[in-house]
Amino acid sequence: MSSPAASTPAKSGQIEEIPLPPPLQPAVPQNRYAGFVAGIFSGVTKLFVGHPFDTIKTRLQTAPVEQFKGPLDCFLQTTRKEGFRALYKGATPPLLGWMAMDSVQLGSLHNYRMLMKQHVFTDWEKLPPIGHAISGIFAGWTVSFVAAPIEQVKARLQVQYNAATKTYTGPIHCAVTLYKQAGIRGLYRGLFSTMIFRSYFFFLWGSYDIMTHWAKENTKLSTAAINFWAGGLSAQIFWTLAYPSDVVKQTIMIDSVTQPKFKRWIDAAKYVYQTRGYRGFFRGFVPSSIRAFPANASALAMFELVMRTMA
Repeated sequence: MSSPAASTPAKSGQIEEIPLPPPLQPAVPQNRYAGFVAGIFSGVTKLFVGHPFDTIKTRLQTAPVEQFKGPLDCFLQTTRKEGFRALYKGATPPLLGWMAMDSVQLGSLHNYRMLMKQHVFTDWEKLPPIGHAISGIFAGWTVSFVAAPIEQVKARLQVQYNAATKTYTGPIHCAVTLYKQAGIRGLYRGLFSTMIFRSYFFFLWGSYDIMTHWAKENTKLSTAAINFWAGGLSAQIFWTLAYPSDVVKQTIMIDSVTQPKFKRWIDAAKYVYQTRGYRGFFRGFVPSSIRAFPANASALAMFELVMRTMA
């Protein structure tokens, strides 16, 4: 039997057939669950660093204008009258809630990024900033279904100043009361406003990617330091742009679920403007801005560290 044609020497005037290399094996897919695990660690970190600032922010956003002169006065009144532990009022829902929210947010973000790279930006070597930004919007909308009831319970507990204003004994009592008053709709009052607020993740994750790549190419910072600084700065951009929508969201979330003042998002926005003017949309911004950098910088640095560990 003659040997295969590919192995016979080429005759004069013929082009020798060169065997093709074996096909490349597909890249090993990234761990689709890594982001969910890393997000848990991010949520815990964010709580301990950021919750006191969040309490001051929420009180300034929702209290009568004459109650506090500013963030420092709010901090002093809170600690003087209620003790330092009052800064962590409503911390139980976020402790569990931010673990759940960051797990869902960052886990879904990780998967949306992979889907973007596989189906939209297929010809790009790396996912471009716009891909990260769009993934951020989808992750924001996804986590809103977890965040809305958690943030509502947290906000209602944070604005209980004393025995006279105390309606709920704790997060479970608050959640049960809301459910009894209005069913599942009571717990999810403010879902639409939560989705509007989290649509600004477009700017958070787009700017985070840009800053991360810039720092890698132009600085000698360690990877952890780059994650920290990029996380903190991108969070500042996010909060500066998203803050007015957060004020509206908080206003809706502490509204009565049985006889609500605000039937639509725009009604709450008009109320903020009519009672406080344009400044009302930025009331409480200082503690929020101060909180944004350390809380998000440390949380994202932790997220990236766990992701690298699980790679």
